[in-house]
Amino acid sequence: VKLVVTEDDVRKAYQRAMFSMARLNRTAARLMHKYNAHGATDVTGFGLLGHAKNLAKIQKNEVSFVIHNLPIIAKMASISKACGNMFGLLQGHSAETSGGLLMALPREQAAAFCKDIEKQEGYQSWIIGIVEKGNRTARIIDKPRVIEVPAKDRDGELW
Repeated sequence: VKLVVTEDDVRKAYQRAMFSMARLNRTAARLMHKYNAHGATDVTGFGLLGHAKNLAKIQKNEVSFVIHNLPIIAKMASISKACGNMFGLLQGHSAETSGGLLMALPREQAAAFCKDIEKQEGYQSWIIGIVEKGNRTARIIDKPRVIEVPAKDRDGELW
């Protein structure tokens, strides 16, 4: 692991994770109503893919979620690979503690939601995939794009 990441990188990633977990979801909840979310869940113990599958399973329409992008704290994908991918991070199986929110938004409103929450809170959000006609399940494509979410650079800075 020391060949992949420095002790300082780990410290920054830890701080980034702590700030992320400490965030309240109040603004996001209000914006979900404004932008007509079809459903949402917080990503925790089942990992991203597990929660995506659970959310797809309860949709009114027969749809599937296809995940193309994985926002991951900077350097954590490299650490995962160096450790033999033991937690399945890149496959969406890694359990989270107070992870981010996964929402199903109308395609034409998703980008506006992302801009609005960043404007209101100063936090970036990402469109990670699409909803398509399907059989109420979810999958991550074979080679998803890893979005390296910057870790904190200095005290008091979140991004």
